[in-house]
Amino acid sequence: MTQSRVERRLAELADRLKRLTADLEVAEEQCLHFEDLAEDARLRALVSETPAAERQHRDAARQAETMAKHRNRLREEIHSLEEQQNDLLDRFYSDV
Repeated sequence: MTQSRVERRLAELADRLKRLTADLEVAEEQCLHFEDLAEDARLRALVSETPAAERQHRDAARQAETMAKHRNRLREEIHSLEEQQNDLLDRFYSDV
């Protein structure tokens, strides 16, 4: 891979990492929000012991779980991109 291709690929990775990091920050905040909602719904279901409250709790817990999975996928993708970036940097500096 030529130096210019490595440089171009490094720039692309840096842009993607920046976007994903911003997305991860939002996902972290949303996870906290959905976890709070799920906990509130769980407490309401315990107190009221009604089928509707239990259904709301399950729905809220499912939303929190879905958001946590999304957050974890973002973390994994960021980690993968960082590894690619490190490999490219190693290649870039070994060719210099």
